[in-house]
Amino acid sequence: MSGSDTESTDVVLIGAGIMSATFGTLLKSLEPSLQLVMLETLGDCGQESSQAWNNAGTGHAANCELNYTPQRADGSIDIHEALEVNTEFDLSRQLWAYLVSSGAIADPQAFLHACPHMSFVWGEENVDFLRARFKAMSAHHCYHGMAYSENHGQIGEWAPLIMEGRDGKQPVAATRINSGADVDYGTLTHLLVAHLQASGGFAVHYRHRVTALARADGQRWRVTAVDEASGAQRTVTARFVFIGAGGGALDLLQRANIPEGHGYGGFPVSGIWLRCDADDIAARHHAKVYGKAAHGSPPMSVPHLDTRIVQGKRSLLFGPYAGFSSKFLKHGSYFDLFRSIEPGNVLPMLAVARDNLQLAEYLIGQVLQTGAHQFATLRDFYPGARREQWVEAVAGQRVQIIKPEPNHSGALEFGTELVASADKSIVALLGASPGASTAAAIAVKVLEACFDRQLKSGGWTDKLRNIIPTYGIDLKTDANACMAIRASTAKVLGLEVA
Repeated sequence: MSGSDTESTDVVLIGAGIMSATFGTLLKSLEPSLQLVMLETLGDCGQESSQAWNNAGTGHAANCELNYTPQRADGSIDIHEALEVNTEFDLSRQLWAYLVSSGAIADPQAFLHACPHMSFVWGEENVDFLRARFKAMSAHHCYHGMAYSENHGQIGEWAPLIMEGRDGKQPVAATRINSGADVDYGTLTHLLVAHLQASGGFAVHYRHRVTALARADGQRWRVTAVDEASGAQRTVTARFVFIGAGGGALDLLQRANIPEGHGYGGFPVSGIWLRCDADDIAARHHAKVYGKAAHGSPPMSVPHLDTRIVQGKRSLLFGPYAGFSSKFLKHGSYFDLFRSIEPGNVLPMLAVARDNLQLAEYLIGQVLQTGAHQFATLRDFYPGARREQWVEAVAGQRVQIIKPEPNHSGALEFGTELVASADKSIVALLGASPGASTAAAIAVKVLEACFDRQLKSGGWTDKLRNIIPTYGIDLKTDANACMAIRASTAKVLGLEVA
């Protein structure tokens, strides 16, 4: 393509991760005639936070993550956020089951495996917390089948490695739900992109870095990208732009210069895993076991000992140990944070720095940790761990969103933020965990925010209910619908029914 050439399409997807792949798949399922172009800086899809070893692969259903269930001042447990994430994961399951049933994905075991989700704590205060949490959660139909124990022998049957060598007098407690999953989001991204390529009307351009976003004539956008290999410029105009570029989304939102994006900032958090590929050890642990986060830590830093199955190989993953890096992407630049600072977001960023001193102290402590300190944390979970069987691995970057608030203040947001223009022609996804697990729910929110006309009068709602049967049904309140759809998707996907 020469520098003067311009191609036209309906939708541009910036970034080739799980978010763009999921949204593009949903769009093409609803309207096969749509023309889509995907632009990706790296040489393949799913290489940043979607890549299997850059995340924990948890099918985040808020079964085991204790940060989703804070304790109120009166000692009761707030499960509101957990229920939101829990039922959002159901939408992902429904989309995947649809793709398997329709033949778009040949074998769900290529990316998805049944894996119990557990919470595990020690110490009297933490045991009291988990007991109260279990009482609140097990009373709700969304957590039907959750089991609880303070018995060393029972917990040892669920997860032998975390109990062997532990002081028999130490107070411990665990919850377990067998309907959980381990998900290889990198492989899933490849499957979705391959399906899009086979469907027609879709083109993906790798090693293309987006350098400009500007309004074109009418309601269209002009997206300019540079071919990293040849240096040639590619220009694409589109009616709609989806920015699903992970840590790179904030920069692109700022380039788009829509009023709705003004004032947003980002705070990057890096991570380190410990990984064990020893077959005899990995074979003895079949669960994702989440503990309680350290005081002041970000949500993605909750320690956990995970079963991982990546391309058929079983391993164990422990961590993450959080740290600070000024990069917004694992393959990004150390100048990313500094380039993101602009007059409109300085005050919100300063306000967040002032109000989150505990987080800063935690990250400094993590950065200063030695390998011996990190391994000692693993031994808290797995007393019999041997250092020579574990290697260090760098996790993906996470960018926590700093959201502007009135009076030039700001708030540090955990989760995924959707920022759309008033004319519904562009949307950016900002933030981190539990993004990948709830990609289908996020894609539906984009449809509702930017394609509401097609949903109302274009026939998309009926099509969407064919893909996601519970669309429009609140699974938090409709127990029958919740139980029925979980049984249905479990059968198609090879998951357990709680």
